[in-house]
Amino acid sequence: MSSIFDGDCFIPPLGPSYIFPNPRNAAKEGLLAYGGDLSPNRLLYAYRRGIFPWFNQDDPILWWSPDPRMVLYPEHFKLSKSLRRSIRNRDIAVTFDHDFDAVITHCGTVPRPGQRGTWLTTQMQEAYKELHAMGFAHSVEVWEEGELIGGLYGIALGRAFFGESMFSLRKDGSKIAFKALSDVLGMRGYDFIDCQVSNPHLVSLGAVTIERDRFLDELETSLGKPTDLGSWQNFRWEH
Repeated sequence: MSSIFDGDCFIPPLGPSYIFPNPRNAAKEGLLAYGGDLSPNRLLYAYRRGIFPWFNQDDPILWWSPDPRMVLYPEHFKLSKSLRRSIRNRDIAVTFDHDFDAVITHCGTVPRPGQRGTWLTTQMQEAYKELHAMGFAHSVEVWEEGELIGGLYGIALGRAFFGESMFSLRKDGSKIAFKALSDVLGMRGYDFIDCQVSNPHLVSLGAVTIERDRFLDELETSLGKPTDLGSWQNFRWEH
């Protein structure tokens, strides 16, 4: 497998080992390597180094670590008046890890302006389902009158949460999921939620961009703290 030439950079293929190029040396757009597989060990190794997979159905597996990086610090979540009213005036319930399969399926099929959607292939879904079974991947479900209306999922390592995707079937479904996650993680001492790349939806909720080097430094600190491994079904959000 030969290297890919991307602008001024050669992007190397991954071999059978889990070794990645140093993300601090990647181009600004963040494409770091390609190939390999989506085995749990490779995925966890990548996340611990600030690297995530993102590719379309017909592409090879592409691995990224962009500069800048978008993060949300839980204490900085922006609760708008309209979202506050939406939470207060509706019959809303939020759960954690109650239906991971449904959440990831919706994330892969529900169109969302400004959000990545087509990248969540069947191969990707199966990989994250395996990480969920291992206790690393978690979902947030938003219910209205007993019906699933929104949610998100991601990976928890140390005191960092790597947000992967979200969906809404009704107004504010994903925003409520993000608010609940931010509140609960904030109470549990999480340092940040990794949002990967910037978009207006996340900016409106309080996410900010930081330099990749700063992100990797903060990630290293967060990984030195204990991981909430296992089911999160006992997590509760008080709104």
